Amino acid sequence: MRLVIARCRVDYVGRLTAHLPTARRLLLVKADGSVSIHADDRAYKPLNWMSPPCWLVEGTADDAEALWVVTNKAGEELRITIEEIEHDSSHELGVDPGLVKDGVEAHLQELLAEHVETLGTGYTLVRREYMTAIGPVDLLCRNADGASVAVEIKRRGDIDGVEQLTRYLELLNRDPLLAPVSGVFAAQQIKPQAKTLATDRGIRCLVLDYEALRGTESTEFRLF
Repeated sequence: MRLVIARCRVDYVGRLTAHLPTARRLLLVKADGSVSIHADDRAYKPLNWMSPPCWLVEGTADDAEALWVVTNKAGEELRITIEEIEHDSSHELGVDPGLVKDGVEAHLQELLAEHVETLGTGYTLVRREYMTAIGPVDLLCRNADGASVAVEIKRRGDIDGVEQLTRYLELLNRDPLLAPVSGVFAAQQIKPQAKTLATDRGIRCLVLDYEALRGTESTEFRLF
């Protein structure tokens, strides 16, 4: 990960246009290629960003200021004009083990893997905890047509969970052996905002009944 604190202005050029006037900001360049611009007053949410796959080219603007141009596969550009760099450092974080789920989420994953037909008729399980470069997908399945489906499981489904699944889908869909990969966001409760975002991104939402799943839990491998 590269961390840059700089005085800069930012222009987004694409389907929409947006402009950030000159100010001191934090620029994050991650190993997955994503670039995001942060202020000091918005918690984790960036002011603007470009999700992978995208490409960063560092050059010089007409007025000799440093210019970063980040371009995605659709040809949209995030243009960062840097007036002054106060800090520039790179750090190797390694592979993240991913979020450790609480007992209920871990059990939901186990139960849904065992009763994968809950997702729909003809679904089969490929693997639990399918590893990607940014962490494991809870379940990788195939539907009745044989298409790949990534399933993210939460106890309470909010926007962060949808964003997490979106990032997994972006990576999985680069694999020609898996693509196209669709997504299912499964949780005991799903907030309306999360459902709206998931629907907008073509992700199916599924409300899980924990007690019903526990009631169908197999006893095949138990002694008592």
